[in-house]
Amino acid sequence: MTSTLMDLSSNTFDGEYREPIAPARLARIPKAYTTRFVAKSIEQDASGYHLVSGPQIKPQAGDVVVARVLEIGKHTRLESPVSRRQLLFPGQEIMVAYGNRYAPDQFLAFVPESLEPCHLIAAGGIAGEVKEMHASIDAATSIEPIGLLEDEHGIVNLSRFAPLSVDAPSVAAANAVGSARPRVIAVLGTSMNSGKSTTLGCLVNGLTNAGLNVAAGKSTGTGAGNDPNLFHDAGATRVVDFTDFGYPTTFLLDYETVRGLLSSMIQELSAAVDGTPPDVVVIEIADGVYQGETSRLLADPVYASLVDTTLFSAADALGAVAGLDVLQRSNVNVAAVSGLVTASPLASAEAQGVLPVPLVGTYDLCDADVAMGILDSLAERS
Repeated sequence: MTSTLMDLSSNTFDGEYREPIAPARLARIPKAYTTRFVAKSIEQDASGYHLVSGPQIKPQAGDVVVARVLEIGKHTRLESPVSRRQLLFPGQEIMVAYGNRYAPDQFLAFVPESLEPCHLIAAGGIAGEVKEMHASIDAATSIEPIGLLEDEHGIVNLSRFAPLSVDAPSVAAANAVGSARPRVIAVLGTSMNSGKSTTLGCLVNGLTNAGLNVAAGKSTGTGAGNDPNLFHDAGATRVVDFTDFGYPTTFLLDYETVRGLLSSMIQELSAAVDGTPPDVVVIEIADGVYQGETSRLLADPVYASLVDTTLFSAADALGAVAGLDVLQRSNVNVAAVSGLVTASPLASAEAQGVLPVPLVGTYDLCDADVAMGILDSLAERS
């Protein structure tokens, strides 16, 4: 076989150092949820991998890195490929992916310019350099990158192992082109932790209780298994999120990719599973309506062309009114407001007194009749 960098036990070229990683070592390293498709490949065959390091290495979002835990901070556990919370220990090696993060309740963080010590910025397994953080939380867990993972094809990036692609639909999605599209409901919110995922899960559960086949997804955010698992538990027959397309997070993706993710995800979720297409597709769009990528999506005609109606999740009465105003000025059809605001009878009364659309209790959406009322609002408009 012709000698290549991958055939060499260890070499330094142009400031890049390549060291083979023993299969037994690679196999026992705790792996993150974001790297689950890479982890599956390693489980099948852990041979032939290297760690690439050196001052010339500039990681990119989605690159997989083996790092050493330096000091435990905010995140004390790492979510595994099957969403088990693995306890972290100082000195332990872990496998995570680089990514950018926008989380007003936690961190603003970016992919660093080199393999310098950085941070675990999300429990789902994201490595980044924290620039700003919420005053009420602990400092981020610090990690020291050992090297980027490399196989015979080059640096391992999540996009290469992902089952779905924005650029090429799956066979099922391609076969569904030209078929009638199911109704699509989007769930947005005022901010992080406004109750979006719970709202979506309850809506899925209610529609499922009504006898409908429901598919669910999350098109933007930070990679983690909590929300997809919630959607599965609620009764969704198929669940897809942006990590299935190879993105650890969507923050700072170019807008065309964010736009393509929404379109591709709806296309994938609209495809038949075991010969049965869904009746409804429900999509969560993360963070608040003022967040950059969300704001651009709402103003884009593609949103109106893909989404039939929107369920808005708010944390309080003022946020409900202000957020609804933002959506209506973007000509977004809003069926109802729900979310954390409905946990408070007083806040609910304040909101309902001024909202021009119904206020629906989050867990009331689990009721089949209430959930079907969201679809009925579509029929009334059409």
